[in-house]
Amino acid sequence: MTFAPAIGPTIGGYLTENYGWQTIFFVNVLPTMAMVSALYLTLERQPMQLSLLKEGDWAGIFTMAIGLSALQTVLEEGNKDDWFSSPFILRLGIVALISLSLFVWIELTIAKPLIRLRLLMQRNFGFGTIATTLLGFALFGSVYIIPAYLGQAQHYNAEQIGAVLAWTGLPQLLLIPLVPRLMQRVDTRYIAIVGLLIFAYSCFMNTQMSLDYAGDQLWIPNIVRAVGQALVLTPLTSVATGGIAPQDAAAASGISNMLRNLGGAIGTALLATLITKREQFHCAVDRLLHKSRHARSCRGTSAGHHSARQCGEATGAGAGIQRHVRGDRRGPGARRRCGRFHAQGQGKRGRSALNR
Repeated sequence: MTFAPAIGPTIGGYLTENYGWQTIFFVNVLPTMAMVSALYLTLERQPMQLSLLKEGDWAGIFTMAIGLSALQTVLEEGNKDDWFSSPFILRLGIVALISLSLFVWIELTIAKPLIRLRLLMQRNFGFGTIATTLLGFALFGSVYIIPAYLGQAQHYNAEQIGAVLAWTGLPQLLLIPLVPRLMQRVDTRYIAIVGLLIFAYSCFMNTQMSLDYAGDQLWIPNIVRAVGQALVLTPLTSVATGGIAPQDAAAASGISNMLRNLGGAIGTALLATLITKREQFHCAVDRLLHKSRHARSCRGTSAGHHSARQCGEATGAGAGIQRHVRGDRRGPGARRRCGRFHAQGQGKRGRSALNR
């Protein structure tokens, strides 16, 4: 689980740059064929029991499918559409809330639920699942933000980004096979804690990023992150499922995987929103500084009709800038507003010089 998100961008970047972005949709063909072949050769032959379809939790399946689909769309499109300011996102949010609430109620009351949510009441599994969800939050968040930074700030192409992220995936190939042996000698809880601390430390290593921070500077943090990821998932899963009965193992695994992926989707959405809000803030500060410089230049000129009017425009822009700092409701348009402002400012400055 930790290896796939790290090595996926590497393979996808290579295919995109050399064979076109369409080829990334075929990256799972060979693994799928291998999986189907293994299942065909190893599973015991049993006759189909179509009568079991009558016992299916179809209400749970229906509400879960609608609820998770709506929630996933809200998380992916919310930042672009300024979240609940968009009627579309608001309606989807209501659908997700109602559907998932019905799903939880159905699963807790039906005799044969699709997902046994009551397993979360067990202490180890409940706390382990929470930790796994937070791990997905951080894991998918880091996989999202580093490629975004390299592509937008450093202008890396897809293959170059994949080469940087490869150092998060390749060391895990060597470490993951050794983790079960380590678990036989060291308390599993301690291994999981050490893995989480190493992963957290690797994230803090990137807090000093600047425009001079590129692929070479990410090399060591990525290797440290690979060590942390390799040490955390298997022990954490072992701790969470240690007290689960064998007949509930499949249900517990499904809950854990679903919540980990959901945590990753939420983490990615929150990070994207945070980046957008900070972009708006810095754009507003840039506008404020630009207006302040223009006001000072006005005060240094003769008090003519045109310059006085322009000085009034410069000093009167404070209220609008404060509204912008509090949050302009148009999300990713911050860059376009910034560009338009600079263009208008340059035009006004040129006209002021001609008038003088």
